[in-house]
Amino acid sequence: MTAPLPAFLDRDGALSRLREMMLIRRFEERSAEAYSAGKIRGFLHLYIGEEACSVGAMRALRPEDAIVSHYREHGHALSRGIAARAIMAEMFAKVEGCSHGRGGSMHLFDASRRFYGGNAIVGGTLPLAVGLALADRMQKRRAVTACFLGDGAAAEGEFHESLNLAALWDLPVLFLCENNLYAMGTALLRHQAQPDLSLKATTYGLIARAVDGMDVIAVEEAAREAATAVREGLGPRFLELRTYRFRAHSMYDPELYRDKKEVEEWKKRDPIALFSARLREAGLLQPRDLEGLEREIEAEVADAVAFADAGTLEPVEDLERDVTTPKEGR
Repeated sequence: MTAPLPAFLDRDGALSRLREMMLIRRFEERSAEAYSAGKIRGFLHLYIGEEACSVGAMRALRPEDAIVSHYREHGHALSRGIAARAIMAEMFAKVEGCSHGRGGSMHLFDASRRFYGGNAIVGGTLPLAVGLALADRMQKRRAVTACFLGDGAAAEGEFHESLNLAALWDLPVLFLCENNLYAMGTALLRHQAQPDLSLKATTYGLIARAVDGMDVIAVEEAAREAATAVREGLGPRFLELRTYRFRAHSMYDPELYRDKKEVEEWKKRDPIALFSARLREAGLLQPRDLEGLEREIEAEVADAVAFADAGTLEPVEDLERDVTTPKEGR
């Protein structure tokens, strides 16, 4: 018997959350295909397996809140409401993309939604989040800055500096650590003497907790509670979302650092399958619903790929546009 669904979750809300997770999964699968076909270049980091983190966390946020994300951010962008077309076009390096084709997979950006990256540097999201939260505080905006980071960021100096400043200055930051147990190719237990990252955060005076990152409802409930506290001026919060990526670190990664049996064991806790089972048990999901969602999502993703394929490459004569150089003599 699974845990009962929360009272706030009606049928429409349940199917909406399921659809969002399924969209992220299918979008990522088609992205992998496009990469293999040479239509996406550079690096590609897939979010498959971690969908519950994005969908649950974003439900706790408001349009006025800021989002700072890492390089595995396609799911975050979709959850924030950036169109699949704009994201896929960006990865195809087309000017119709959300960063006008100049950012690619790791640098999705949409200022109208306060979505400030996609940032490729490990731990680089942390000081940016502190700065955005400080700016909101100084301009008296009642907003939360949600900062996504991976477990590998805990080994960076920015982690300690940023948590310290956020707590010291009482800034409105919600740190969302997606702990998938592997910082690129290094297991958490091999780079952290204290692997409990929520406990590590408490040493800077933050209220922190660990959450099952494979359970979309657990993530949403924890994120709602934390975001409400931050919004009410009760100080920054830290959530460690314990999750797992089913695919390699990136498409370049031969994945020699973890046992295939471990991956298969984690796949038994697929967040989409777990949530679907809970909805069926609660009578909120019928086979025809799932079939309908699959058709809708397949059409949306196919449309995004076709849109990106037909998009425009930036003209060569525009390559120096928005690029500045120091004035002569300086």
